[in-house]
Amino acid sequence: MNLSFRWYGEQDPVRLADIRQIPGVRGIVTSLHHKAPGELWRRDEIAAVRDSVERAGLTLTVIESVPVHEDIKMGLATRDRYIEAYQDTLRNLAAEQIHTVCYNFMPLFDWLRTSLEHPLPDGSTTLAYDDAGVDEQALLSGALRLPAWNLDAEAEALIRRFRFYQALSAEALWEHLDYFVQAVMPVAKACGIKMAIHPDDPPWPVLGIPRIVVDQANLLRLLSLYDDPCHGLCFCSGSLGSRADNDLPGMVRELGRDGRIHFVHLRNVRRTGPHSFYESGHRSADGSIDMHAVMQALFEVGFTGPVRPDHGRMVWGETGNPGYGLFDRALGATYLGGLWEAISKSSPPGRA
Repeated sequence: MNLSFRWYGEQDPVRLADIRQIPGVRGIVTSLHHKAPGELWRRDEIAAVRDSVERAGLTLTVIESVPVHEDIKMGLATRDRYIEAYQDTLRNLAAEQIHTVCYNFMPLFDWLRTSLEHPLPDGSTTLAYDDAGVDEQALLSGALRLPAWNLDAEAEALIRRFRFYQALSAEALWEHLDYFVQAVMPVAKACGIKMAIHPDDPPWPVLGIPRIVVDQANLLRLLSLYDDPCHGLCFCSGSLGSRADNDLPGMVRELGRDGRIHFVHLRNVRRTGPHSFYESGHRSADGSIDMHAVMQALFEVGFTGPVRPDHGRMVWGETGNPGYGLFDRALGATYLGGLWEAISKSSPPGRA
């Protein structure tokens, strides 16, 4: 397991020097956050980010994300020029020795929460979601924005896209995803890049907008679109675990046995209803997910790739990007590292 940490670049309140002090963390997950969706990433820009990470004594393990332009998700006639830029970006990443790319195909709003400061009994605050609390007006006005969102539309265009997606069927979205996969995966394969799609978060339709990367059946359907190891998954325990009907250890064993899990996000959530949850501490006891069982399954399928603690609570008075403070994610990283060591040392020789 390559224990890594999300970093939002030089503007991130969490510094690379801070991350380097977390026991066991040697990898960085980042992106070119100044680039608009659909824009070509130049080699010199990629190299600059990689070099800044390496000067801090760390390694750039994953680009998360190279965002997919909305015209591609919408299936518009303009999508081909954005796909061409995406292909060239992958070639440039590979030329700079970066070989794992995370992306998602969530229409318009990317990952979504309805509270950024949900209070917990211990005095910490966390991210939370409740279907009943989704504020359409806040989303469409720009009043609500989350880290790593790539919305590039003015208000009027945003509303048009919103109405378009509400009228779009899930099968049509599958067709648009398939078009993207067929165009991009041969390039990824040729240049040695592992593509890891992130599940939809939350994994159900929101405000009438379809979401399709939500459960084991759909993940298997996705992988079947291009049956090659380059086309794989980012397994996110928090996203998939917010649905009670997703058997996470079973999914890891089914999806990971052929090496199709390329990247892992590990966090816990406490489900509070069919379509509501809050993000707890990483420990199994804190949420609804058995983190030991998930990591045991990862060990059994021989996973050795990058893993990062995902969203953390805000603890000890820390402020910063919602879900992306230093302290609780660092606690999560050390907990996950301890679990992995215990699983590794307690397993029979030769089993990995």
